[in-house]
Order: sequence, then C-alpha cells, then structure tokens
Amino acid sequence: MTTGDEDRAGETAPAEALEDLGRRARAAARRLATAPTAAKDEALRTAADLLLERTEELVAANAADVERSRSGGAADSAIDRLRLGPARVEAMAAGLRQVAALADPVGSVVEGWRRPNGLLIEKVRVPLGVVAIVYENRPNVTSDAFGLCLKSGNAAFLRGSSAALGSNRVIAAILREALEKAGLPADALLLVTDTSHETAAAFMQLRPYIDCLIPRGGPALIAAVLEHATVPYVIDGDGNCHVYVDAAADLDQAVAIVVNGKTQRPSVCNATESLLVHAAVAPAFLPRVAEALEGVELVGDDRSRAIVGPGRMGAATPDDFATEFHDLKLSVAVVDSLEEAVAHIDRYGTGHTEAICTRDLAAARRFTAEVDAAAVMVNASTRFTDGEEFGFGAEIGISTQKLHARGPMGLNELTSVRYVVSGEGHLRTG
Repeated sequence: MTTGDEDRAGETAPAEALEDLGRRARAAARRLATAPTAAKDEALRTAADLLLERTEELVAANAADVERSRSGGAADSAIDRLRLGPARVEAMAAGLRQVAALADPVGSVVEGWRRPNGLLIEKVRVPLGVVAIVYENRPNVTSDAFGLCLKSGNAAFLRGSSAALGSNRVIAAILREALEKAGLPADALLLVTDTSHETAAAFMQLRPYIDCLIPRGGPALIAAVLEHATVPYVIDGDGNCHVYVDAAADLDQAVAIVVNGKTQRPSVCNATESLLVHAAVAPAFLPRVAEALEGVELVGDDRSRAIVGPGRMGAATPDDFATEFHDLKLSVAVVDSLEEAVAHIDRYGTGHTEAICTRDLAAARRFTAEVDAAAVMVNASTRFTDGEEFGFGAEIGISTQKLHARGPMGLNELTSVRYVVSGEGHLRTG
C-alpha cells in the first residue's frame, strides 16, 4: 500500500496502513483549509504542465494496464473507460487549468443578515476535509478528483481499481510532485494501491478520517458501499438515461440527439440507454432513427418492432429497459402520452439524466417538472451532463441522490458551511 511515492507504511498490516494514510490525509486537510488560493492555483497549473511533460511515460503505463485488462477478458466498454491516449492526457491537463481559473469557494459568504439585536450572522463556505473516492477503471478520475478537491481545500484520498493501478501510480506521483513544488503538502493526494476487496471495505469504514466518500463505478461498487460504508457518502449512481421524442418534436433534430447520446461515447454514464417515442410520430421517426443508428443493437416493445421490423429490432425484456448497457445497445418503446413516458422513466430510470425532444413549450415544462432526475435536457443530448460541460472545470462525480448534492459535483458541492456570528459583547438573557 503506497501513496504515489515511496511506501512509508512499512510492513504494517493493511488496516494499520490505512489508518496511517488516514491520519496523513487528515493532517494535510487541516493545512489545505487555510491554503492561499494562489498556492492552490499554482499547484494545479504545475500539475497540468507535468502531465503534458510526462505524457509518454503515462501513456506507456496505461498501455500496460490496457493490455493486462484485455488479456483478462475485459469488455470493450471497460477498455474504453481505462484507455488514456495523448488527447485524453491533454484533456486532463486542460481540466486542471480550468479548475485553477475558477473562483475559490472557500471563505465565500453564501448569505448574511443582521438580527434586530445587532448580531451579524454569516453563512460561510468551508472545505469538507478529507474526501475519499473509490472508482473503477477511469484513471482520469485521479486527476479530476485531485483538482476539484485541492481547489475546494480538501485532501483527496483515492482508491482506484486494480485495472488502472499502473496509470494511477504515475498520475499520483505527478500530482504529488506538483503539490510540493507549490509549497503544499504532498499528502493532499493519497493513493491506496492495495486493491483487494478487504482493503476497499476497510477504506469505507475509516470514520475518524474520512468526511465524505464518493463511489464512482457500477452496481457492484454501489452495493459494496451500501453494505460496508460507515462514513458519510454521496452516491454516484447508474446512468440509465432516456430520450423521449414527443409528438411535437423536430424529428431531424431528435434523430441527431439520439444518435449522439447513444454513439458518441457509449461506455459512459451519461450515454442514452433507452428511447421512448410518442405514438403519433413513431411510424415516421423509428425507421429513420433505426437507419441512423447503424451498428447499434436495438431491442424494443411489440409496437416498436411492428414499425421497425423484427429483423432490425429484437424483443426487449423488462431487464433490458432497466439496464445501463455501457455499449452500442438501445432499448426502445412506443408511448401514447407524455404521462406514459414519465411513468416509464419513473419505473426504470436511475435519476441521472432524462431528455425530451419537443417544440411544445408546455410539454417541455411539464416534462422538466414531473420527471425525477438530477439533470433534465430539453432538445439536447444526454451527453451534456458533465462537470466540464456545465462549466465546473471537471466533476468529482454525478450524484443521483438528493441530499447535500445532486447532479455533477463541482467545487461548491465539495464544501460545507459554517455560521460565523459577530457581536459586540452580546449576552443572551432570555
């Protein structure tokens, strides 16, 4: 178990090593809470520069991870999430620079008021402390999480997957070097490299040290968090995202939105997984979109198959409608109304992102009000639910729960508040 540099945990047992890392994360968090914005921004920009300078080393380490996963029989969608090429490294560096350019939330006054007795009460943003992230495959999360945690004054305590271990080691070493160059504690970024299930469970129970846990992965990881975690957590849940093509949709626009949502990057959580089409436009729309979705496996209900033909569309099961495919596969259903579309989404959706294609403003307003999701798109691809696309620089995850944070989690979602009350010798007498 190491941290991105020389292992300072020695020969201790895994539980003791985790405790040591937790203590170090807590100590770093105390320093970061009062770190100047200029120092944090310097570390972010330096990290971006170092990532680009060491792209060849990082891509080589990632290639070894990819080959090991491919040899182990990993699915193409998992390989896609794992792979880092020069373009993705450039995107990681750009994300860090974008975070550096954002306003520092720490110390900002959310609201303030003066009481009749003269007391000034202010609600001020403060860091959460130690933010732990458990994630699968995607090594760019190491960089994204670091950037957002650092700018919001939090220590990033990371546990990636075995598949991306080589990549994560290199990224962590680069980020820790950048922190030291900026005069900040290297332990503001700690990487757990023991990827056993036992260590993952113990990691989720470091209550004295972890202030918030964010899992980024599939159903198995979420189930493990629900079973084992004793620390506070925010669920980054499944993305069974729907597009509903309304009776008043612009069909050319709707075809483009569905194709983009499904095919632009099918392995990610904001990809479109299910298509709902109003019966009034289904005969005209479904054959067109089926032709445009060349290479995509379609499964649908009886009404969809009757229009498209069973040779192009297989029969969908209830499990198909409930599945986040992470692949070039799409479930399809015909509905008779907006209400029926919302009911379908309510039954099968995961609260991530839902979209409507319509030129009817009233239908759009009803859909956005009635559908239960962290993000709702009107005439736009589900692929836009993303921290960078929202202007957050990056994201720590996309929350599908409703308390503390919901949707893409940026800097503000990695802070809490404290009340600062100022008086002039005020005494309470009542």
